[in-house]
Amino acid sequence: MADNTHRIGWIGMGRMGFPMAERLLKAGHPVAIWNRTRAKAEPLAKSGGQVVDKLADLAGLDVVFSIVSTGKDLHEVYFGKDGMVHGRNGKLPSVFVDCSTISVEESADIRKRLKDLGADFIACPVSGNAKVIKAGKLSAVASGPEAAFRRVEPLIQVFAPNGVSYVGDGELARICKIAHNVMLGVVIENLIEIMLVAEKAGVPRHAFLAFMNNGVMGSMFTRYKSPALVNLDWTTTFTPELLRKDMDLGLSLGTDMGVPMPVTAAAREVLQSHFGAAQLKADPEKYLAGDFAALLETMAIGAGLTLKSENQTVPTGLE
Repeated sequence: MADNTHRIGWIGMGRMGFPMAERLLKAGHPVAIWNRTRAKAEPLAKSGGQVVDKLADLAGLDVVFSIVSTGKDLHEVYFGKDGMVHGRNGKLPSVFVDCSTISVEESADIRKRLKDLGADFIACPVSGNAKVIKAGKLSAVASGPEAAFRRVEPLIQVFAPNGVSYVGDGELARICKIAHNVMLGVVIENLIEIMLVAEKAGVPRHAFLAFMNNGVMGSMFTRYKSPALVNLDWTTTFTPELLRKDMDLGLSLGTDMGVPMPVTAAAREVLQSHFGAAQLKADPEKYLAGDFAALLETMAIGAGLTLKSENQTVPTGLE
């Protein structure tokens, strides 16, 4: 059971950060929240969250969680001109827990800087999206000093009740998350490929996906992505830009480790074609701000198919 005496800070109120912090609040934990756009954090005040104006306001807490888009963003909120460290007045949380997806090198640099200041750093990226969080099925992977991890493990389990895998010291959790997101890109592309084959042969997308999801190849991912693919709903869960960033991180790791990754490389090139196809849209930036599953539209062009929503109610597996 999580210790409710920990004074918790939270940085980042994006699609993932908001529901993750909300679960901590609903479990009775005191959480002070900072977000670049304050208005995105204010709804959590109704759940007991303390919305603060400055990152320095989190410096005197016990544990601070963060989930931001890039390593550059994380560096800025920790060490930037208005960051936590800059305004700490001698205070600093004993443990920082970061749930972002960033490179191994960026994470190692941040870890060293925090260690020099006397704080422990736990890398703790997560697997899922906002719907998965709300369904209580989020999972996480963590690395860093084990003693520090064990102190915060019960807190992580509040928003990741499906399991927290401790994989060792240093940046090993970053490697696991990058590998996870590489597989995400490869799987969505292969799923779209075979679905288009079936559709061109006359099988409705909803029927094909029902078969896949009920079989041994079905997964939480294929199930919760099915409504989007069936009904062409590109409400954002994860953008193509973020997926491209993570696939590039994966290919870089493969190069560093001397591991050939031909399937990943091919999938990355298909993803790149999506950025070119977006330029044919009326509003390319808005389209690319949508969900990465919109890759279906790009791949359908190569198949010579004109897609239509099937307007079907499709189970997500998260009910």
